[in-house]
Amino acid sequence: MSAEQELLLLLLPLVLLALQAPLCRGACVEVESDTEAVASKGFKLGCISCKMRAEVPAVTTVDWFYRATNDAEFSDLYHYDYESEIKGEVLDERFEDRLHWNGSKSTTDLQDGSIYILNVSLNDSGTYRCRFNRVLKYPNEYEYQTNTTKDVHIIVVRQLTRGLASILSEVMMYVSIIGLQLWLVVEMIYCYRKIAAAGEEALRESASRKNSRRLP
Repeated sequence: MSAEQELLLLLLPLVLLALQAPLCRGACVEVESDTEAVASKGFKLGCISCKMRAEVPAVTTVDWFYRATNDAEFSDLYHYDYESEIKGEVLDERFEDRLHWNGSKSTTDLQDGSIYILNVSLNDSGTYRCRFNRVLKYPNEYEYQTNTTKDVHIIVVRQLTRGLASILSEVMMYVSIIGLQLWLVVEMIYCYRKIAAAGEEALRESASRKNSRRLP
């Protein structure tokens, strides 16, 4: 077997893993929502509630509430129920025609309850509360209801400002990606040279044996 063939055999498992990666199902991760919105632009209000037991089916509805900076209590903002005819319903006239569902699609088993605000105004600052009303469906028609509530404090600014920590984290991310790619290239070159050297040594030994056999 030549050195090139041995290198291809070593790289074959990596190629198979890369082909299988898109087939894997991603795990649910409860990522925190952004808290700084820019006036006159769109903004995603993130709210994710992962189930403790993913194998148990569930029926979930999501309710959003809003309390402005000067308000004392929360008011109904948005309701989403996939099984209803309307599905998503805006309950606060201040957000009429400006709220859209941005969470889980085509399922009653909601884990992402995010919504999207169009044309954010400075008056939209405040606290947004999202509540998951989840009914777990067990065998023998047994049901268990759970509720999860999360608050998101939003500040609307005229212009987006980036903090030093955000800039440094982005720079470190790119540095890490480039470093990993360089390390992979170095490892591939090292393996290729090692396999090529082993192949050349094997050819020399084979040629030496043939020459020794030909001698009287």
